[in-house]
Amino acid sequence: MIRAYFFFCGLTMLVMVGCSQSSTTPSSVGDDSSGSDHGDSKVAIQLNWYPESEHGGVFQASADGAYQAAGLQVDIRPGGRAAPVASELALDRVQFGFANADDVVVYRRQGLDVVAVLAAMQDNPRCIIVRQESGIKSLQDLAGLTLQCQVGRPYLQFMRSKGILDKVQEVPYYGTVASLIADPKIAIQGYSFAEPLLAEQQGAKVRVLMVSKLGWNPYSSVLITTGKMIKEQPELVRRFVQATQLGWQSYLKDPVKGNAAILKANDHGMTADVLKYGSEQMRHLAIPPGDAEKSFGRMSLERWTELVKQMGALDPTEADLVKPEDCFTDQFLK
Repeated sequence: MIRAYFFFCGLTMLVMVGCSQSSTTPSSVGDDSSGSDHGDSKVAIQLNWYPESEHGGVFQASADGAYQAAGLQVDIRPGGRAAPVASELALDRVQFGFANADDVVVYRRQGLDVVAVLAAMQDNPRCIIVRQESGIKSLQDLAGLTLQCQVGRPYLQFMRSKGILDKVQEVPYYGTVASLIADPKIAIQGYSFAEPLLAEQQGAKVRVLMVSKLGWNPYSSVLITTGKMIKEQPELVRRFVQATQLGWQSYLKDPVKGNAAILKANDHGMTADVLKYGSEQMRHLAIPPGDAEKSFGRMSLERWTELVKQMGALDPTEADLVKPEDCFTDQFLK
């Protein structure tokens, strides 16, 4: 999965604009206070990247009828290298979005009342990918390599705090494995369930180094909404969250419908083989050993507290801006 995360340098201004909008819920959603006319409930969700397997649950829920059964008409909006998740939520143009848990902390630091309501991946798929012939066997061995990465991401700050990037040259990431294929001295950021296969399909033997092994493990493929939505339309939030929860559970069992929908929606070179590989690799990230009997998509205060603490240590000037308990709620999960 080609990743290109970003920070909104002007997010505070966007939030101010969003706050100046009418407090009335967008007409596309409809008044859901009674829940009596589910057919009129139109919902938009903004993806944080091009449609791929990390968004499988929403495409499956749409393809197999889970959203329709919940009385929802769902508009899935593709993202890209500059996916406007935060701004679209701030301006009430969408009701839901995709993010990672660390994004939620960043958004809340900037004053946006974003709340996580479901975490599809309990373990983070973030990895650094190297060629096997480079001789690199761990993240501690990266010295001397050039790392293609998206500047400003918290996981990079975390790696720097461990001294791992001290002798690594960081250059922009262009969303392709081409440089890795061409030069064994290049490492790239990635997600463990996509780029490795893309590279190997082009003849390169690679090694996947998981950042979570360092202790950085934010929830991923997190469904987010706003505090305003939760307050004003809790029944709509409940129906969307639970239908998405069912979509993820179905996708992880048999992703055929969801992958067909993703393939149709993605015009950036995605292939059926990569989606199949991604959905298979995601299972152990979404349902780690011992988690099968737990509520799918759940989150814990302990995990959020650890993340907020880690991010506070990386930037002490913002350490007290976010309360972990404000970042999420499990109240809408089945």
